[in-house]
Amino acid sequence: MTPDIPEHVDDDALWPALPFAAWRDTGETLLRWTQIVGKTRLALAPMMNHWWQVPLYVSARGLTTSLMPYQGGHVEVEFDFVSHELQLRTSDGARRALPLVAQSVADFYRAYMALLRDAGITVSIWPVPVEIEDATPFPEDERHRTYDAEVVHRMWQALLHANRVLHVFRARFGGKASPVHFFWGGFDLATSRFSGRMAPPHPGGIPHVGDWVMREAYSHEVASAGFWPGNDAFPQAAFYAYVYPEPAGYATRSVRPTEGYYDTNLREFVLPYEAVRTRVSPETAVLEFLQSTYDAAADLASWDRPALERSYTEP
Repeated sequence: MTPDIPEHVDDDALWPALPFAAWRDTGETLLRWTQIVGKTRLALAPMMNHWWQVPLYVSARGLTTSLMPYQGGHVEVEFDFVSHELQLRTSDGARRALPLVAQSVADFYRAYMALLRDAGITVSIWPVPVEIEDATPFPEDERHRTYDAEVVHRMWQALLHANRVLHVFRARFGGKASPVHFFWGGFDLATSRFSGRMAPPHPGGIPHVGDWVMREAYSHEVASAGFWPGNDAFPQAAFYAYVYPEPAGYATRSVRPTEGYYDTNLREFVLPYEAVRTRVSPETAVLEFLQSTYDAAADLASWDRPALERSYTEP
């Protein structure tokens, strides 16, 4: 049988409210800060298929690059959303930190690059944000400067729950699947399943991202799902699911739970976070959404499900 998270009554405080109005300004700033740090990983880590060397990962204290090689050893950079500092740790035992406080993107960029230099790490990044319309270079961005520590901590708590449930969902698949990772371009936590077949070239068109980048990301048929805390284009936290290429009939399929729906602007299925966190078992609701949207994608696209999916037998 397939393992599920057991039914239980959750304390609502463990699935915190994430009203977009409270998150918006901090989110705009933190998006750019994570891109600055994420671009360090892009520069230092060896290339992997679908850009899997690029994302960050949810950690016990925030978001981490995981271990990255550099000319003198190995380094890890972590956004600590408990003590609210950016921590840099190297394999030779060195540790440096920057406080995460209200400051402009430009100030954060200068301080972070100085931190790397002080640790003996030479790295060059393209200092421009991606996947958003406002491409103000990091060294020039004095506008985005909000950091509300309480809001950030609540967002991270939501990421912890999403990370746990996405790992359960990922474990059900025996075919090629991505890690559960945090893409700093879109500021979302995601995992992807692959059919094993090539996909048609992606049309691209993502702001300030080369079309060739998107074609590598979507080189094979994929069903992806994840969580994001919202942005101006979609001003609410939500779980999402989509498939590329999208098969005929996907948008009209019914999914579970009933609060899930297909957003014609995003071209994705969406399950509002607020509808999840107020349930008796939020985990069950999210797993139903992930499974039913995948079922729709895999069935309509004629994936070889018996070969790709895993079954478990209890001992």
